[in-house]
Amino acid sequence: MLKRIFGRLRAQALLRRNPVAFARSLGVTIGEDCRLLGINRGTFGSEPFLVTIGDHVTVTGNVQFLTHDGGVWVLRHEHPDLDVFGPISIGNNVFLGFGATILPGISIGDNVVVGAGAVVTRDIPADCVAAGVPARPLRSLDDYRRASVEAGVPTKSMSKDEKRSYLRSKHLQD
Repeated sequence: MLKRIFGRLRAQALLRRNPVAFARSLGVTIGEDCRLLGINRGTFGSEPFLVTIGDHVTVTGNVQFLTHDGGVWVLRHEHPDLDVFGPISIGNNVFLGFGATILPGISIGDNVVVGAGAVVTRDIPADCVAAGVPARPLRSLDDYRRASVEAGVPTKSMSKDEKRSYLRSKHLQD
């Protein structure tokens, strides 16, 4: 009992200190330069070893990777040992928005933005922005880049106070 409690405490400490190392400890394959924001023990489903994440990927809060189809529960009386699994593959340079759900057997290509709350039920090709329920490609990454550069503001090198002042002055004037 104590061993289990201390094991959970160590896992929670690793999760807070180094989310990528925590995910790897569960069996997730993760590339380099990745950010896992707001993940928890359940983020990668019951088979985390079926999840592969490329390089330079951001997984935001409340994203869920579902590696099995729990719906086969309704078939248990007929097929008591039935399970359906599917690996999930995330390419390089991908952003998974808040609350996105990735279903079993899905591949997401390189250079993709998946919108907040999207439910990815089909593979997403490379070089696009996908969103919706079910998620579908909405525009190319080049179109997204042009719109973002046009609407964007240069705050990344600002201090917190400079950013606050800049954004207040910009948005309170409009």
